[in-house]
Amino acid sequence: MPDKTLEFHFDFGSPTTYLAYTQVRRIAQETGATLVWHPVLLGGVFKAAGNASPVSVPAKARWMYADMARWAQRWGVPFAMNPHFPINTLTLMRGACGMLMRQPADFERYVDAIFHAMWVAPRNLSDPGELAAVLAEAGFDAAAFMALVADPEVKADLIARTEVSVARGAFGAPTFFVGQHMYFGQDRLDFVREALAGG
Repeated sequence: MPDKTLEFHFDFGSPTTYLAYTQVRRIAQETGATLVWHPVLLGGVFKAAGNASPVSVPAKARWMYADMARWAQRWGVPFAMNPHFPINTLTLMRGACGMLMRQPADFERYVDAIFHAMWVAPRNLSDPGELAAVLAEAGFDAAAFMALVADPEVKADLIARTEVSVARGAFGAPTFFVGQHMYFGQDRLDFVREALAGG
């Protein structure tokens, strides 16, 4: 029997992770898989794995921007490059961990709001005031959110999740696991689907 768990290791700051995010729920639903969200801090993954953002290579960056537009068009999803990129996502990723730990019923609404504000209608989420506005628009209490991301247990959870991801072989995002098999990049989702379907 194929493994029916799809682990999605993600960071809001990665545009290719956003593209994968637009597909993972549908893939899980269509294959009967359980989707497990696994927030990580991409900067921490890069540091531990000795990796760097692909946009640090100018020629690769130019290619990636064009390629991401192609993938968005193929999947029929909105995508706009954030003019404030790169954005420090530490607070955002602590928020994802905090929601999973303390407010799981609100987690996907939070994820949807942040990905939208990052890659659909881009906002400067490094700006605390702008982040507060995005949270309020999505129905969250910004003060309560800031208390959540300051919680030592939440901070420790993000560190632990990032370390687990690296220990399992991750070197960037998006990374997916189906059982013990790792897949990297939004352009590997066909392999993820096949693994979940037992292909």
